[in-house]
Amino acid sequence: MSDIKAWLEDKLLQLNVTDTMDQPQGFTRLSYTPEEKEAHEAFQTIATSLGLEVSTDEAGNQWALWTVDASAPTVAVGSHLDTVHSGGGYDGVAGVLSGLAAVNVLKTEGFTPKKNIAIICFASEESARYGVSTIGSKALTGWLDKHDLADVKDAEGMSIQASVEAFGLDWEIIENADLSPDRLESFLELHIEQGTQIETSGSDIGVVRGVACPTRLTIKASGMANHTGTTPMDNRRDAFAAIAPVIPFVEEEARSMNQHLELPLVATVSTVQLKPNAMNVIPGEVELGIDIRSVDDEAKRKLAETIKAFCRKLEEKRDVTITVDTLVDNDSVFLSEDVREKLMTACQHLGYQPLEMDSGAGHDVMNMATRFPSGLLFIPCKEGISHHPKEYATLEDIEKGTQTIAHYLKIETGDDSESTHRSDWSARLS
Repeated sequence: MSDIKAWLEDKLLQLNVTDTMDQPQGFTRLSYTPEEKEAHEAFQTIATSLGLEVSTDEAGNQWALWTVDASAPTVAVGSHLDTVHSGGGYDGVAGVLSGLAAVNVLKTEGFTPKKNIAIICFASEESARYGVSTIGSKALTGWLDKHDLADVKDAEGMSIQASVEAFGLDWEIIENADLSPDRLESFLELHIEQGTQIETSGSDIGVVRGVACPTRLTIKASGMANHTGTTPMDNRRDAFAAIAPVIPFVEEEARSMNQHLELPLVATVSTVQLKPNAMNVIPGEVELGIDIRSVDDEAKRKLAETIKAFCRKLEEKRDVTITVDTLVDNDSVFLSEDVREKLMTACQHLGYQPLEMDSGAGHDVMNMATRFPSGLLFIPCKEGISHHPKEYATLEDIEKGTQTIAHYLKIETGDDSESTHRSDWSARLS
């Protein structure tokens, strides 16, 4: 095993706070819990061993800085260490690990950057605990509304504010993590693909063009609950039977639209709430949740309107009331063409076959890209499995990601040219 692979294997275990990646129940490090904090402490230990300056911002994001000149621009790489319930040990971790490993590679080679390099370990990327994702990177980019979030509670009734304060932070100043646009010259995240496009294409690595943010609908059908044994079939107001055709319609319409779209979309009826949900009672109220994603915003909104029109037709046919609400309708995020070109150059230099692709899942980079030129790299994960104990990425693929980041950092930080972007991170985060 090469020195870098051995280093990656050791630090992968350290960041996952384990002595083996064979975890049948997976890893559970929810947002702002002691488990996430322990992983952050492992990050701090590794970063310090690399000679980096380590600090924590007001939102709990960890910063590891390779400072060469306080007046020089800062280039950042990063991801997260929290997980979903019983998740894998690579989602997020691979990005943090490869960023640290890239610094190790550069230092071992004797490379001296002309710009500062920051490795960011974001806090609270996953929505598993509170239903709110990317809290750390939202705070960095001014998207966090602490007043709306303060009282949001987890399954045990603990609020976000309480968990942040238990984490050792001050909720009242969490927005002070907000960075001005001149704080970072660029940002790069590496992540496991969470799909199979790289594997299927025979490529080595994915270079992402855009992140498909969702359009989400809730459809509520209201009928009449009644006894299943005594209510005649021709005298029913069954809300579930009335709304059920929406489920295959969403799938079939998405498939049909994809035949004519250059950029595909995906659509899923992903939640069902049924009342009273009793074996001997006709369903009186049903709510469906629908998630639509594409980097083609016009296409996803067209599908949403088509679904709404279909629901109006169902309402006319059945003696039920159907309402459709739009929960989320976010524009997709397109990443920096300049960063993408540098990543393609790095892959070409290293002899890796890149695949230009889009991301159907959200990541911290989608927030960072609203303020800083940003890029996203994907490495393969076995069979596309993620958010599951069987999630797996090979050390060989993590090494390819590491080497790509290292070469990208050489391109990004080895330029003598003047920049209008200046950073005082060494002073701010010391």
